[in-house]
Amino acid sequence: MSTLKRKANSTPNGTDAKKPKANANIASFFGAAPKPVSGPPALKFDKAKWVAGLTKEQKDLLKLEIETLDESWLVHLKDDITSTEFLNLKKFLERETNTGRKWFPPKEDVYSWSRHTPFHNVKVVIVGQDPYHNINQAHGLAFSVRSPTPAPPSLKNMYIALKKDYPSFVVPPNKGGLLTPWADRGVLMINTCLTVRAHEANSHSNRGWERFTQKVIDLTAQKRTRGVVYMAWGTPAGKRVQRIDRQKHLVLQSVHPSPLSASRGFFDCTHFKMANEWLVNRYGADGEIDWALVPGNSTKPVVEETKTVTEVKVSEDSKFDGKTEVKKVEVKELEVKDVKNDDGEFEDDEEALEEALRLAEAEAETTK
Repeated sequence: MSTLKRKANSTPNGTDAKKPKANANIASFFGAAPKPVSGPPALKFDKAKWVAGLTKEQKDLLKLEIETLDESWLVHLKDDITSTEFLNLKKFLERETNTGRKWFPPKEDVYSWSRHTPFHNVKVVIVGQDPYHNINQAHGLAFSVRSPTPAPPSLKNMYIALKKDYPSFVVPPNKGGLLTPWADRGVLMINTCLTVRAHEANSHSNRGWERFTQKVIDLTAQKRTRGVVYMAWGTPAGKRVQRIDRQKHLVLQSVHPSPLSASRGFFDCTHFKMANEWLVNRYGADGEIDWALVPGNSTKPVVEETKTVTEVKVSEDSKFDGKTEVKKVEVKELEVKDVKNDDGEFEDDEEALEEALRLAEAEAETTK
């Protein structure tokens, strides 16, 4: 008969002083749906009343935010999106649409990061730069692409680093690059700019997105008081986390995973493992991020399943002689498939990214 070694479960947010600290929730090891991580009490927000107080122009310009920005974020960002700068950004996007200029991601996906990772669930923030600018690529999460689009080169390099941190990590089949499982587990993947004109990298930069996304990052640092891990790869991302209080939060910086720079330290940065070690220390075992992307796979510690087998020895005259207990531990081995290079689809994106990184590094050198 199979039995599992278990530890007593406990309150995940640690608010009940009479209960033991949460440090061994067995369900988390088997990829159970992530529990919301507690934080400050949710602000009371009457969305309908707030919308009713907007002018007609504001309602028209902010239709996308009203309908698709998760309410857990809207309550904190409502004043920012009614600012003159943000409304001018929305007018710019409206002009882009009205003049037939296609832009990405699809409108309904611009704020998908907010719905996959509600404010009260944020434990890790990965800072991106510009959305992918070709068809069927960007969908609102930095570095992520939907099937059948293959994982871009930077994401493939992230897989390599992950594999070094967690040998159990299995690369998604069919060159997959969808990172929504991470987002659903508390990893906020947000680009500095949230939109881009089709086939024109950085075409929506300096229009207002930078201030908005900086506010998103700053909010997590100010109000996620139990602590957040920030992963900032490359000089531009590093600038976004300069004001983070490193006594309260963990800031992990490295070169960018782009092929231009990954070989200069990214592969061995151990950020994924360092993030989890810090989160477990802050939140208990429930705080750990499962970085797996393949169903049935997990990067969390293996829970050994033990089986007790009773062997009955029978003497030559068929009389009962005794018994011994033998414990066996079954360990499953996971097959890891290599991903073939197929980066042609992202050549323009990578060239634009590498140019931006070169400029940022050059600027950093001149300011020393």
